[in-house]
Amino acid sequence: MAGEVIVDALPYIDHGYDDVGVRESALAMVEEECRRYRPTKNYLDHLPLPASSPFETPLMVNEFERIQNRLPMETLSMKRYELPPPPSGKLSEVSAWQESIENSMAQLEHQWVRSLNLELMLDYGTEAWKSYLEVFTAMQAKAQLQLQQLKKDIQDVNWQRKQAQTQAGERLRSLEAHWVLLVSKNYEIETECVELEKLVQAARQHLQSIVPPASANDTAPTPEHTNGFDQDDFAESNGSSSSNSEQPGEDGADADGDSKEEDKREDQEESSNEST
Repeated sequence: MAGEVIVDALPYIDHGYDDVGVRESALAMVEEECRRYRPTKNYLDHLPLPASSPFETPLMVNEFERIQNRLPMETLSMKRYELPPPPSGKLSEVSAWQESIENSMAQLEHQWVRSLNLELMLDYGTEAWKSYLEVFTAMQAKAQLQLQQLKKDIQDVNWQRKQAQTQAGERLRSLEAHWVLLVSKNYEIETECVELEKLVQAARQHLQSIVPPASANDTAPTPEHTNGFDQDDFAESNGSSSSNSEQPGEDGADADGDSKEEDKREDQEESSNEST
């Protein structure tokens, strides 16, 4: 997904949130996102409407219809709590008086029920209130236990998150130190390679300055063939080998001359013996 933001913050091991300029940088990022955000009329249009019909009562349905039609809310009727006489135009009608009598009887019944409730409250209200307080206290204790368990679960989650982030922080620091070590070694190796290349280049330049330029018919060995020996050293070594090769020839010539003189001497001795 293009532009996806991966949250990789580790608040238990990360530091620097209170440094100067961090808050301003965060606010600038929020403002930039607000400028790029394109608000819609209803950002929940892609979601289906919740099915609330199973929970609606007839009274709720009527009230929703009234709100949808923008009708005013009906005021509370206090007619049953009043004892109005028949209207002036209906004073001679028996039905109007009958309605007024029924209304008065309803009011009397309501007042009698109220007095009965007061008598019952005086007789049993204290015990009922005590029972209600006991139930309420039990509900409060149960709610406190649930709250403590919820706080404990939250504390466990926070502790697990802190432990995981601490272990991840140690691992990250170890990997970072290893990365720094490898980068340092690579830098040292690159530096040594550069120095060696400089030495090789200097040696090549030195050989080129020592070896004279070869002619077209010259078949003198190149520095690559002489394994780095100098041309003069190569010539001296060739001269010494040629002189050594001539010495055995001279020794051979002297040996031949001596053998001829000995033959002459033998011939003279033989001739002298024959004459005698």
